[in-house]
Amino acid sequence: MAYSQHDHTFFVESDEPLHTKLSARDAAKMIARTRQDVIAGELSRLAGEEYLEDIMEHMKHMEIETLPDANLIDMQREIQWFMRPYLIDFLIEAHAAFTLLPETLFLTVNLLDRYCSKRVVYKQHYQLVGCAALLIAAKYGDKKDRVPQIHELNNMCCGLYDAGMFTQMEMHVLNTLEWTIGHPTVDFFSQLMVMEERDDQEVESMAAYLCEIAMYHRDFVSTKPSTMARSSLALARAILGRSEVTEGEWDQADDLTVLTLSQHLHQPSATLARKYSSSNYCRVAQKLADFMAQQAAIARRNAQAPTPPVVEATKQNSIYSTPQKGHGAVAGFDGYLTPPITPDGASFTGGQQQSYPLPSQCPTTPTPQQGHSAYAQHVQQYAGFVQHHNR
Repeated sequence: MAYSQHDHTFFVESDEPLHTKLSARDAAKMIARTRQDVIAGELSRLAGEEYLEDIMEHMKHMEIETLPDANLIDMQREIQWFMRPYLIDFLIEAHAAFTLLPETLFLTVNLLDRYCSKRVVYKQHYQLVGCAALLIAAKYGDKKDRVPQIHELNNMCCGLYDAGMFTQMEMHVLNTLEWTIGHPTVDFFSQLMVMEERDDQEVESMAAYLCEIAMYHRDFVSTKPSTMARSSLALARAILGRSEVTEGEWDQADDLTVLTLSQHLHQPSATLARKYSSSNYCRVAQKLADFMAQQAAIARRNAQAPTPPVVEATKQNSIYSTPQKGHGAVAGFDGYLTPPITPDGASFTGGQQQSYPLPSQCPTTPTPQQGHSAYAQHVQQYAGFVQHHNR
């Protein structure tokens, strides 16, 4: 009884001989295909080296063109920043359930934020926009057989939406973004930097963990992916005790990003920590928790030492804190009072009246023809944590 390799992944028992006979024609095809693969790989390497500078210039241009504006998201009437972690948790769980590529998650959040910086979003539509962004990102860069099905997403949303609403929101997001989907994600720049600096898998996993922690916070919505990648890798090396890498492109923005990111590592999302507690990610969640515990112990010891009295300075708002915005527009903004609005009307809002007037220049999204009473129940998903903030 022999063992033969199946699909280059699994070994299965077989009663057939280990070496199977190939016809001369099949053998010639295999040899030709192997030669083609070798030639294609060499051509790809040569082209990459020749056009690498142009490719990087294009990517840097794209990352600026597709960067969301956090100040415009501040203008949202109903969407508040404290809601963001709940939606990011949902997207991370959906992304893991469908085993999508890492860059798909970052592209999803980018599409979500770009949409929210262009359209007013009702809180009952927030999860629907996130699902539409996930669908678009998966179709753009993932394998076809891994793209989520609408009924699967609807089940994850507890059946709160009709199937047609996913398709309509997906089309509306694409039209709002003018079908500009391509975006050089943090994962793209991280992979390049890891290869260049030859970082090990532990550093790579820790940097990925830090980048996903950053997705939860307003401070990093408008941070360039290349800056986030550089900063997260530098911080990951420091946390794991690796030697520092001197990079020529390091600037003040990187210093500020590292400092800001280091202030958001104390209580990462439990969903995210569970994801990075697996051996596939070198269990970096526990390593980060151990590092933060050591830093807290050092801080306590330093606090116990006697220090001379100091005059308390006037309290100022920290530039790193996530603001809680009110219901008005940002002061000093010279554009629209609000961006254009997401789908509304009797069929999309359950017949409820708008609680605020919309400016005349704000176009309205096309409204589905059928009624959707499930929206009245969507409060169960988000209103639980919204109500006590509105009291």
